[in-house]
Amino acid sequence: MIKLAIAEDHQSLIDGITLHLEYEDDIIIVGTANDGEELLKIVEKKQPTVVLTDIRMPKMDGIEASKQIQILNPNIKILAFSMFDQIDAIQQMLDAGAKGYILKNSSLTEVLNAIRAVSQGETYFDANINTNVIDTKNSTKTKGILTKRQTEILQLIGLGKTSREIADELFIGVHTVDTHRKNMARILGLQGKGELMRYALEKKYKF
Repeated sequence: MIKLAIAEDHQSLIDGITLHLEYEDDIIIVGTANDGEELLKIVEKKQPTVVLTDIRMPKMDGIEASKQIQILNPNIKILAFSMFDQIDAIQQMLDAGAKGYILKNSSLTEVLNAIRAVSQGETYFDANINTNVIDTKNSTKTKGILTKRQTEILQLIGLGKTSREIADELFIGVHTVDTHRKNMARILGLQGKGELMRYALEKKYKF
């Protein structure tokens, strides 16, 4: 069970996420906060497994809150949720201990996918973020390791299937498949459009 805490200074956004997640069997929201200080109190009392946090918040921002959370419990997975796609903002959150970064214009389904991914120890970045120009040193322990879902997608890539075909077969969105492709390429240190296909064939990721 994923115990989720949410920190966001816009209550309407929290309400929207809460409404979307309340029917998910594997996620329970243990607390919500509108500022960083309130988030830390929730973390101390409820010990969530995943924290979804905004960066710009009153009293204490998401960067400082993330640093403090890592001191309180380094096993808590932090997922940044922000409208800012500037590299310095992303880098500061990663340096503070975040394992993923998604943008607020992402779909709620994408938010759900990101929460589940980081809960499993995976790093997760919004498809619109150029991960080639950020330092992911804080996620080195998971580098080179693909999740079960990523391995499934890689097998299908090895069979020559398109993102649309993969999405239909796995009952997920095309955008989700493309995000996984981008994350897999980063994790495996691959560059270039055809590198995942070549890697899949070389490693015999076939059924």
